[in-house]
Amino acid sequence: MFESYVTYSVLPASDLQRATGWYRDKLELEPERTTEGGVLYGTGSQSKIFVYETANAGTAQNTAMCWIVPDIEGTMAQLKERGVVFADYDFPGLKTENGIATDEMGRSAWFQDSEGNYLCLTEVA
Repeated sequence: MFESYVTYSVLPASDLQRATGWYRDKLELEPERTTEGGVLYGTGSQSKIFVYETANAGTAQNTAMCWIVPDIEGTMAQLKERGVVFADYDFPGLKTENGIATDEMGRSAWFQDSEGNYLCLTEVA
């Protein structure tokens, strides 16, 4: 039943204005709709991101959202030019080289938005 439904991500922000600027300046995303509750972005096909303001932002230590990209190095280079910093990890089960972790699923790289949400790029194997 759910295999044909579109999903979207919901991300918290402690400062919605700052987050809106970050998504515009770093990811080149413009709001599709702005409401009292937050900001909605469209990100390819029918994917959506809803960013809303809350004091709980930045408390999650897990990946909140991931983009599937065709060229992880190229995408990382573009984001680095805009000031995005990629995380390096070195612990059992996850080690990055030049910001990229490789496993049987593909290659992934993580960064944080202005609100402390962990976002990811993945080039699927």
